[in-house]
Amino acid sequence: MAKFVPVDVFDLVIFGGGGDLSLRKLLPALYHRDHDGQLPPESRIIATGRSEMSREEYLAEVEAAMRKHLRGNEFTEDQWRIFSDRLQYVRSDAFEPESWGELGSMLQGFESRTRVFYLATAPSLFGAIASGLKQNGLITDDVRIVLEKPVGKDYASAREINDQVGECFPENAIYRIDHYLGKETVQNLLALRFANSLFEPLWNRSNVDHVQITVAEDLGVGQRIEFYDQVGTLRDMVQNHLMQLLCLVAMEPPANREHDAVRDEKMKVLRALKPIDATTVRSHTVRAQYESGAIGGQAVPGYLEELSSGASKTETFVALKMEIDNWRWSGVPFYLRSGKRLRSKYSEIIVQFKDVPHSIFPESSYKVEPNRLVMRLQPDEGVNLTLMSKEPGPGGFDLRPVSLNLSFEETFGVRYPDAYERLLMEVIRGNPALFMRRDEVEAAWSWIDGIIAGWEEAGQDVEGYPAGTWGPTAASLLLDRDDRKWGKLD
Repeated sequence: MAKFVPVDVFDLVIFGGGGDLSLRKLLPALYHRDHDGQLPPESRIIATGRSEMSREEYLAEVEAAMRKHLRGNEFTEDQWRIFSDRLQYVRSDAFEPESWGELGSMLQGFESRTRVFYLATAPSLFGAIASGLKQNGLITDDVRIVLEKPVGKDYASAREINDQVGECFPENAIYRIDHYLGKETVQNLLALRFANSLFEPLWNRSNVDHVQITVAEDLGVGQRIEFYDQVGTLRDMVQNHLMQLLCLVAMEPPANREHDAVRDEKMKVLRALKPIDATTVRSHTVRAQYESGAIGGQAVPGYLEELSSGASKTETFVALKMEIDNWRWSGVPFYLRSGKRLRSKYSEIIVQFKDVPHSIFPESSYKVEPNRLVMRLQPDEGVNLTLMSKEPGPGGFDLRPVSLNLSFEETFGVRYPDAYERLLMEVIRGNPALFMRRDEVEAAWSWIDGIIAGWEEAGQDVEGYPAGTWGPTAASLLLDRDDRKWGKLD
């Protein structure tokens, strides 16, 4: 496997250091990288938040989170002692940058180090924090600022945030993070397409029938419900995660792996997306909201039962039929879906190839299925290629589909870093290839805004679907109208 190469000495400041993202994802990711020897002993992790608490109180909170979120025997007293030694906590308020004296004192004298500011906060705070960092003289020559998704809630707000942060930081120091871009399978998509002569000649409208991208979650909205009710699945998942996956599947071969070469090709895909507006929104989109049901034998409440107001038209499920108007993909539909409270947590990309042009096997006796390439993002990352094969034996000639399956964990026999582990190390190294550029974010929002406006203009209702299913019937009809079906997830 690839070696774990240590990064340079750094100071990482996490705004929102006591929040759910930090405790559940960021700090466990850093703990793993520390365990594997990638973090120099001198490096520091400084968490900030609005809560008044001592360093000891913060460490107790982090330790409890580590014990909860790390798997099996990953948490050890010895490793925790090493990791906790680099943790600090200071109080800060984004709207009171003049009170950041303790943070400034902690960073003073370490200006030569790589300095990373991670904004694990609401997007509405990004501009204020960036301005506060500039006001307090905390921006050094070797600095990066990481913006968590979503950057804004529409094109106008995304542009405003980008302007505010851009007034304080140069574009090459701004890292807009989408953790799906750090997943092993997503990285392998580039290798699959551009390091193998087998697939790229077939990767076009002449050979591909359609593409499906699914990101399914079995959890509900949870503690994020008040925030989520102002956002919905289209803004929370499709605008970033799913559209980034779409770009990587559909983009032209870049000239090289340099970050701007890859991002330039992704931008071409976003520019080529056929708009969905009020005239097409009903035939090309489905929006729905989960109702009470059962997942894994456990009864779960509906979205409206969890919401304090008890009334909402916010979607928790979205399915889209997207089209790319260019030479490679004209006429090939891309079907995207994402939702909460579905049957299980599952994410995959399916590239379904066309039927054989002429079958020598009579349809009355044989069922010849088209080849299908499946890239699994979760729960177990890997690649699966379905081919038709003769069943062995002397009794006759029967066909059935068989799978060539590559499971990364089984094949390489090691635990691979998760997405946040990889992305955090890339930030510290100063490699922006796995992060979104400003024009990508704004182009994606501009396209998404057209759907939202179309929903409002067409008066498209939010349908219901029972928790524990794969979504509303309308999502199946979206493909049935084209004589296609969603891939089976269970």
